[in-house]
Formats: sequence, C-alpha cells, structure tokens
Amino acid sequence: MSDNTNIMRVLLNKRMLICIFTGFSSGLPLYILIALLPAWLRSEGVNLKAIGLFALIQLPFTWKFLWAPLFDRYIPPLGRRRGWLFISQLALLLSIPAFGALHPGLDLWTIAYLAGVVAFFSASQDIVLDAYRRELLLDTELGLGNAIHVNAYKIAGLIPGSLSLILADYLPWNSVFIITALFMLPGIAMTLFVSEPALKNGGPKTLKAAVVEPFQEFINRNGIKSACIVLAFIFFYKLGDSMATALATPFYLDMGFSKTEIGLIAKNAGLWPSVIGGLLGGVWMIKLGINRALWIFGLVQMVAILGFAWLATVGHSLPWLAMTIGIEALGVGLGTAAFVAFIAHTTHPLYTATQFALFTSLAAVPRTFANAATGYLVEWLGWVTFFLFCFAIAIPGMLLLLKVAPWNEVSKPTGTE
Repeated sequence: MSDNTNIMRVLLNKRMLICIFTGFSSGLPLYILIALLPAWLRSEGVNLKAIGLFALIQLPFTWKFLWAPLFDRYIPPLGRRRGWLFISQLALLLSIPAFGALHPGLDLWTIAYLAGVVAFFSASQDIVLDAYRRELLLDTELGLGNAIHVNAYKIAGLIPGSLSLILADYLPWNSVFIITALFMLPGIAMTLFVSEPALKNGGPKTLKAAVVEPFQEFINRNGIKSACIVLAFIFFYKLGDSMATALATPFYLDMGFSKTEIGLIAKNAGLWPSVIGGLLGGVWMIKLGINRALWIFGLVQMVAILGFAWLATVGHSLPWLAMTIGIEALGVGLGTAAFVAFIAHTTHPLYTATQFALFTSLAAVPRTFANAATGYLVEWLGWVTFFLFCFAIAIPGMLLLLKVAPWNEVSKPTGTE
C-alpha cells in the first residue's frame, strides 16, 4: 500500500505536468520538419531527390553539444533555463509561419535555409528543456518524468503529421503553418509561469570553463576508462533496435502488405503501445530503480527485434504484423524510458545542458550513420538474417550494463558525493 501511495504521489504532482509541456514543445518543431515540410514540398511538385536532401537539416540535433556550453555559461533576463527557453521558443513561433510566405517552386533554397534556422532553434530548445527537466525532477522521478516527456514528444507529432495535413485540404498553406506554429504557445506559457530551478554553487564562471569543465568532470569522475565505457553503452544500448526499424516501411512492402494496411495497422499499432510502454516503464522504474529497469527493459527491447525476423519468415499476415509492431513498440517505449532516465542521471548538476546534449548527440549517431548502412546489409544478408544481426548487435549494450548499471547496485545521484 505504501508503494502504491508513493507512486500516486509521484504521478500527481506539478513536475509531471510540466514534463507533458516540455515533451510537447520539444516534439512539435521536429515533426514539422520531418512530417509537414516534406508533405508541403511534395504537394507543390518538388522532386523526391530534393526532398530527400532536406533530411540534412536534422544535423543540428547531432551537433547540438557544440553550442550547449553557451546555455550553461550565460544567463538571460528570465534565468539560465527559462531565459534561453523563451528565446528559442519565441524564435520558433516567429520562424515557422515564414514557410507559408514562400513558394517551393521559386524559393527552394530560401526554404532550406529557413528549415536550418528552425532546426537550430529546435535543437537549442531541446538542450535547455533536457537540462531544465534534469534540474527539476527528483532522482526518484527521473524515470517517470522522462517517460512522460518522451510520450508527449511522440504525441506532438500528431499535430504536424495529422491535423496540419487535414487542414491543408481546406486551407491555404500559409494559414496551415500559422495554425501549426500557434501550438508553440502552451510551451511559451509554461516557460513564463514555471520557476527557475535552484542551482547550488553557481554555474561555470567563463565560457572556457563552460566548454572544458563538463568534459573534464565527466572524465575525472571515475577515470577515462569508465568514461569510455559509459559512452560505449550510450552508443550501443539502442543500436540494434534503431537499425531494425530503420527500413521498417520497405520491409512491410516487401512482405506484401499494401500501403493502406501499413498505414492503418503498422502506424496505429506502433504509436500507442510505445506510449503505453513508456508510461509503464516510468512507473515501474519507481519500484525497480534505473539499473534494474535498464536490464529488464533492455531485454524486452532486444527480444522484440526477433519479432521482425519471425514476420520475415511468416510473410503477409495482418495479425502477426500488428503483434510484431505492437510488441516492438512496447519494447522501445520501455527501453527509451530507462535509457533517457540513465542519461539524465549521469549528468552533473553544474553542467546539465552540455553533458545532456553530448550524451543525446552520441545516442543519435546510430540513427544518422549506422542506419545508412542498413540497406546494404539487407541486400547482402536478406531480411531474416538482417534482423538476427540487429539482435546480435544489441548484445554489447546489454553486456556493458555489467559495468555501468550492475543489477544489485543502487545508483547514486551524480554530483552529490
């Protein structure tokens, strides 16, 4: 009974509500770039090669650790976190509607530059939101708080990926972009009304300190060998899952599923189990702790990859498609909840923005580079062997848990020794 009371106390507090707003604000601009922008360009007759090159605008999300030290060092009027949040969110609110003033047939390069600006401010907002959330949440709340953030992030994708596309059938595109941009207002309201997190001992005193000290502190904390092991874990923990889902839609098509079947079953069976998995993962982490959650959720995430190998042998089967996607999405939701909580737990309170940006950038590397090789691997191995390879490539991340998150060890908050 006391455990249930503790869980309800964690669930029903203002910090969890704030995590809904941080997740929604973080997800909206990214999904505008990866869902709404390509749909707009294609509907205006832009060729697929040009649209494909727009994927490069996601580079700021991989390199955001380069300017993250600025957010740890300098303090705008509203505070170190709220001030930078307000600046980045206001910039997004003003820049997103500018797409509607341009014409893809005449202003494609201008659109590309504008997309780069939106990506930069979106990545900047992510840096500050990640740091703010780490400083806001208690250590026991990291799992659930980050799970709520991640799920609100995914749900935000329904605005540009669904609502805005429906509106585009009835309204001109400039109105669609204005309406979509207005969904940034809840995040701006949150920034204005929340309080600035307290910071003990002050932040870095110089820009050099803001750049050097986060890396220095991370390496000196447990030695360079331990630091390398943590970085290797961050790289490998979700590598197998990321590679397995990189070519999901082409895989379904190769298995004989129609586009309608993929749209109705795969997409719906993917989103909601992922959301449920993330929320369940966050709640279970209150009882399990981050270390044990990484083990259990990582195993679920790993075994779920085998569902794709099974589907590749079964072929066209709607029930197996729904089951495979649902289980995999549940595993991803669980694994992501534990993984993001681990990253948050690993950051030092004095250098939250820089270290969080470094770790999440490293975690994004597999999506950007390793996934680029998946097409060649499928051509070489075939679908079944490819998925078995993805399962195998997930094993190193699990083995590294022996060092970074031992089963029986309760992890201590970083910076409290």
